Amino acid sequence: MPAAMSDTGDHGLTAALLSPSKKPTNERLSIDDMLHRYTGEFGSWQLRHFVLTSLAWALEAFHTMVMIFADRELAWRCAPGQAGASCSHSTQMSMCGLEPTSWEWVGGSGSSTVSEWGLICDNKYLVGLVQSTFFAGCMVGAGVFGHLSDSFLGRKGSLTVVCIMNAITGSLTAFSPTYQAYIALRFLTGFSTGGVGLCAFVLATEPVGPSKRGAVGMSTFYFFSSGIAILSGIAYMFRSWRVLYVASSIPSILFLVAVIPFISESPRWYLIRGKINKAMNVMRSIAQRNGKHLPDGVMLALDEDINDKTSNGLHNKESTTGVLLVLDEDINEKTSNVLHDKESTTEAATGSLFDVIRSPVTRMRLFLTVAINLLCSVVYYGLSLNVVNLKTNLYLSVFLNAVAEMPAFILTAILLDRFGRKPLAIGTLWFSGLFCLVGSVVGNHGVWRVVRMVCGVLGIFGMAGTYNLLFMYTAELFPTVVRNAALGCASQAAQMGAIFAPLVVVLGGGLPFAVFGVCGILGGLFAFYLPETMNQPLYDTMAGLEDGANNVCRRA
Repeated sequence: MPAAMSDTGDHGLTAALLSPSKKPTNERLSIDDMLHRYTGEFGSWQLRHFVLTSLAWALEAFHTMVMIFADRELAWRCAPGQAGASCSHSTQMSMCGLEPTSWEWVGGSGSSTVSEWGLICDNKYLVGLVQSTFFAGCMVGAGVFGHLSDSFLGRKGSLTVVCIMNAITGSLTAFSPTYQAYIALRFLTGFSTGGVGLCAFVLATEPVGPSKRGAVGMSTFYFFSSGIAILSGIAYMFRSWRVLYVASSIPSILFLVAVIPFISESPRWYLIRGKINKAMNVMRSIAQRNGKHLPDGVMLALDEDINDKTSNGLHNKESTTGVLLVLDEDINEKTSNVLHDKESTTEAATGSLFDVIRSPVTRMRLFLTVAINLLCSVVYYGLSLNVVNLKTNLYLSVFLNAVAEMPAFILTAILLDRFGRKPLAIGTLWFSGLFCLVGSVVGNHGVWRVVRMVCGVLGIFGMAGTYNLLFMYTAELFPTVVRNAALGCASQAAQMGAIFAPLVVVLGGGLPFAVFGVCGILGGLFAFYLPETMNQPLYDTMAGLEDGANNVCRRA
């Protein structure tokens, strides 16, 4: 009898020990951990999603750079029968001061806004006003859509809205009856364009694992430069500014119809909004497309929840492995619903710029990234405007300028994960600033003119690398709940720099190069005070980021 009881007891004990193993392990992971361990950090799903989403950068290039061709100043000539005393093109460098009927535009007055509305001589500032107004619209739109994409619209929803607005306002610009209507529509186009890049960037990079995110994020700017190169060909074919605006807006319509339906919403946005089931569905799709397997018992959790659970486990429970296992009694009803594929929601994690400013960890990060983006933009757009002053073929110059930026993207992508974000940001800013300072002290005649031109090319080469890096760096500095809002602020600062850039260029001589050099050096000094983010988690919430920053400080 005791032996029988012993056998029964052993059997019962064995069953008790083995029965939990038949149930799926309830493992709570952050998105980064799930990407790394189960679904793949950058497989075929992420590649397809990245390419489709990043095509939006080409749309931004179309709507931004179209002004170079639409607002260009055409060549002019003396009107038939007017050559001589009333008009002498060989001695007159400008048509200002000539009788209006004594000269005419080459190619007709309808080729550009300048020729159609007479934006020359005393009215030449109106061309710069249009450009500044467009970037002012970008500045406002970046802030608005940065907030909306973090809140109820989401990344995909915001990208859809801005593309719809771009298609409408861009096409309507072609029918502007007056200069006043034209400048108003350019502001509205800028308002929507300001949200295109940041929404596309975040949507493309958030489903990518931490070890691949840097190189992938840096690659988004190839699409922007390619868009500029393609636009130069479109502008060459359509010489009328009105037809050009329609032609440059059609791709936005095609993107809405042929691309948007095949783009997925970010699983990180689903997670912070409490839509755990939808986030898990996206992660399952990633695993399946990448040829991986996501166990049924694994679920997503916000990093702050995992940190809290880890902290409690270290103090209250014994752990024999490095994996956080959640006991049955710790799993709430919402978790159970997820495991059984029922619709599950939790309280949405929210954040705003006020939270960023209130937090001592993110407040300084926001100030520094805003300042660096503004300084970088002054240099980038300022040096870009000098390309137009080369007095060469405009279409070829714009094409070559776009292609020349790509080696900088390649170089920064190669060095990004080798040296880190912070050293590379400092290096590219100082590289550009140094050559700009050299360009400010050399003359503008003879061989020194060539030296100054080379300094300008090297300056924009370095700043293009910085621009490419800053989006990735800024995105990693802030948690998901405020990431787009922070990127929106950085984009607003960049647009402000774009507004200032033409005002610097008109100073003439070596002063613009001196200003650009100081901006580059100062930007590098600001970057010294930013933390390194290479191979660091992409945090979901403010609490998770603060806990992570405090842990880094304690280890240091």
